[in-house]
Formats: sequence, structure tokens, C-alpha cells
Amino acid sequence: MRLVIAALLGSLLINGCALVPKPEFAIEPAKIDPPSELILSLQQAETPQYPIPVAVYAFRDQTGQYKPQENVSSFSTAVTQGATSMLTQVLLDTHWFNPVEREGLQNLLTERKIIRQGLPKDSSEMKNLSDARLLFEGGIVAYDTDFETGGIGMEYYGIGASELFRKDQVTLYLRAVDVQTGNILMSVSATKNIFSQELRAGFMRYVSLNRLAEAEAGYSTNEPVQICVKQALEVAVHEIIKQGIAKGFWTAS
Repeated sequence: MRLVIAALLGSLLINGCALVPKPEFAIEPAKIDPPSELILSLQQAETPQYPIPVAVYAFRDQTGQYKPQENVSSFSTAVTQGATSMLTQVLLDTHWFNPVEREGLQNLLTERKIIRQGLPKDSSEMKNLSDARLLFEGGIVAYDTDFETGGIGMEYYGIGASELFRKDQVTLYLRAVDVQTGNILMSVSATKNIFSQELRAGFMRYVSLNRLAEAEAGYSTNEPVQICVKQALEVAVHEIIKQGIAKGFWTAS
């Protein structure tokens, strides 16, 4: 009877592991990140005749949190520090906005100064920098870890399996500011859950005196935090576009 139960448990473990997609261990080449479905829908919809010039100086991590690690003092931040570049890319991909360079403004001014030194003093070849009509401000304001955890497991006669999951949450705020008046035209917040899963199966059995057979397998899946931040930014920008149309700040051609 015990052998039958052990065989049934082993079969359940194998079938349970087969239901969860296993990671591929092949080394994959680098690739360009494709646009999301939300960005594709914005690109295929009506856009303004002339993209709106916008500027992003900084979109920072305002949480001040570090990655949680057990028994380790880690100084690696919990969320990406490159959200400014992400936001600029999202604004450009929507085809609604024309971002001007502001994050690396000092580098741009230095290069323009070098070029101007090689031109005649009365030369007008150097064009003026483009100005922006809107200024996007905000930041990542919260990163909550383990706000939901759980799992399930079973073990009998040295054969066992378990599944654990964890949810984190990242929240950001994004606002559009009129450059000429300083008025905040719109402000939205976006939240994205970050899901992590761990699956483990093991076997431990004494086959004879002082002889122990043991085997264990498992893997974990974690959503990349930077991808979740980008998705939250895309949702926030999409909402600002919708609110701008509803309030009459801009129209699609």
C-alpha cells in the first residue's frame, strides 16, 4: 500500500512540474525590446499632426529602498535608477510627443560650445536649441515588498512538493506641467504588481541502513522590476493622453 501511495505521489509531482513552463537554459543573443500592445495601439490610432515638444529632466526613484536579501547587507536599489530614460523612450514611442534632450543637457551644451569654437564669430550655422511646451515630472514613490505571500505543499513518506508565491508592488506618479504658466495640467498615478513564484519537488528515503537516497529539483520565476516600471509608465502616459483629449488640451488629427 505504501509503495502504491509513493508511486501516486511521484506521478503527481512529475505532472505538477510539467504544468509549469520550465526555463530554457540556452544562451540567447541580445535583442531589441519590441513595443508593448498598449504602445502599438497608440501608434495605430490617430495622433496629432505635429508631436508635442516635451522635456523630462529627471524621473527618479523616491522610495530610497534597497533590495531585500536575507542575512546580507545589500546596497543595490530595489527599483531601477534609469526611469528617466524609460519615460523618454515611452513618450517617443507613442508618436504623440517629441522629447527634447534635458537629462544630458550639460553634455549637449559642452558639445555645442566645442562646435561653436570652430565656427567664425559671425556664423549663424549653429541653431538654437528646441524648447518644450510641456514638462513631465514625478517619480517612483513606493515599492512594497511581500504585500501578498502564500503557497501550497505536500509531503508523505519522504516525497514532497511545494509551491510558493510572492507579490510586490511598485507605484509611480506622473504629472504634465505647462512650461509657460507652470500650471499642472494633469497628474496620474499607476501601480503594477510584481509576481514571483518558486516551485520545488524533493524525494528523501532510506533505502537501507545508513544509506539515504535524496533528490531535489525546482526553479523560480521573477518578473523583472524594470519591465514592471516601464509598463506602469506606459499606462500613466496613456492616461495623460486620454485626459488631455478629454480636457481639450490637444486633439488627434
